[in-house]
Amino acid sequence: MHAFAVATLNGVSYGLLLFMLSAGLTLIFSMLGVLNFAHASFYMLGAYLGYTIAAHLGFGIALVCAPVATGAAGAVIERTLLRRARAGGPLHELLLTFGLAYLLAELVKLLWGLGSVSIAVPAVLDGPLLALGDAAFSRYRAFMMAVSVATLAALYALLRSSRTGLVLRAALTHPDAVQALGHDVARIGNLVFAVGTALAALAGVIEAPLAVVEPGMAEAVGSIVFVVVIVGGLGSLGGAFAASVLIGCAQTWAIGSTASLGTLAQPVGMRLPPVWAALSVAQVAPLIPYVLLVVMLACRPRGLFGTREDDA
Repeated sequence: MHAFAVATLNGVSYGLLLFMLSAGLTLIFSMLGVLNFAHASFYMLGAYLGYTIAAHLGFGIALVCAPVATGAAGAVIERTLLRRARAGGPLHELLLTFGLAYLLAELVKLLWGLGSVSIAVPAVLDGPLLALGDAAFSRYRAFMMAVSVATLAALYALLRSSRTGLVLRAALTHPDAVQALGHDVARIGNLVFAVGTALAALAGVIEAPLAVVEPGMAEAVGSIVFVVVIVGGLGSLGGAFAASVLIGCAQTWAIGSTASLGTLAQPVGMRLPPVWAALSVAQVAPLIPYVLLVVMLACRPRGLFGTREDDA
């Protein structure tokens, strides 16, 4: 029971990190209608920038400066490249972000090399915060949860309680009316793209001490982010949150399980081939998000809380 409780905390912390990453992609899609295939590359760029800044100025400075720098780069990219591509339609946007992902991957290899790097966990955050039997929940994961919750609470407050948020939400559904009232919709879109990329970079910096920072990390997490966005519902922050926590907990529980597929199939009377029955739940844990994606697309193409009529 103690191990399950700690695994749940770890799953929620991972889910909050996924939400921070997918929230940026959701905002960009909601405002600009762009499925940014380079979004995970900004996550990777944030991790590498965090590594460099932390090595010279400390982890706390990296936690602030890396997302700001990445967000500024995102604003420049939106202004100089993406805005031009939008005139050619969705296909041009898709191809641009797809090419941008490859460009950023090669840029990272040129600047930081092909090997992996790592950021040390700050001494004050090292060690267990909560010990339950043989299982322990680390201080750093608690810090990661706190930063994720604080950042996303600030984002929610900005969208729901501020004048900027009011204009932004109006621009999502009635851009022509907002433009007629004197607001620069293009500048709002640029700000949203910058914030979205900054959130991705922040997720990269936070996860860097627990993950391997290497040129392939964008590919590893990119597909999961799109699964979260699609399962939650395109354009829905609430759906992205629910899907992130669901996937985070499901994968963490599966990784910590000692059961086999054959054991799980027995109570429902299923007889699996011997090769499948011998597989442990932990071995198939990486498949869980994609199984959930297939089930969601088959049963509810709009996702959990999607509002767009993309399945019509």
